[in-house]
Amino acid sequence: MVKNNIGTEVLLKGTRVTLRNVTDEDLPQYYQLIHGEADPEWKKWDAPYFPLEHESFYEFCSYVEKRVQAQGTPSLLLIEADGQVIGTVSYYWEHKESNWLEMGIGIYRPEYWSGGYGTEALKLWIDFLFESMPLARVGLTTWSGNHRMMRCAEKLGLQLEGRMRKCRIYNGEYYDSIRMGILREEWELLKE
Repeated sequence: MVKNNIGTEVLLKGTRVTLRNVTDEDLPQYYQLIHGEADPEWKKWDAPYFPLEHESFYEFCSYVEKRVQAQGTPSLLLIEADGQVIGTVSYYWEHKESNWLEMGIGIYRPEYWSGGYGTEALKLWIDFLFESMPLARVGLTTWSGNHRMMRCAEKLGLQLEGRMRKCRIYNGEYYDSIRMGILREEWELLKE
């Protein structure tokens, strides 16, 4: 059962998407989005150089519960559009002591790619992260094969901060690891 032990209910509404907490009722649909296909299309873009490890529904629910119960600002929210779950936004600490946070997004339904859904979800998420925590910067890591993710980040004002060349191999080809980020003061200027 998914329980949020800190009582932080989050509901962020945009024009296309809503970001919200995971509920017990969401778990079967969320599990199906991740593990419903042997070779899902979304995985070809979301760090495809790391294999998608199949897990049982019970293991999946345990993982989600740990993410939801983490102390502080919720680190995982669902993205909903047209009355259905289409993806997630998340964050993890690269180095919590210095407030170095990296965020992520996954849109698991290809019919919602390239329609502005991810951009709006990430904008809501960045706003929420800066409003909820004393962060100086929000970062995002992707790979040079994911052009949609890089364009989305650029549209939101994230800058290229690092490129580790030829450190990812996918389908026998080398790709770069891409680090992008935005500072709080840059985000505030963009919102004016």
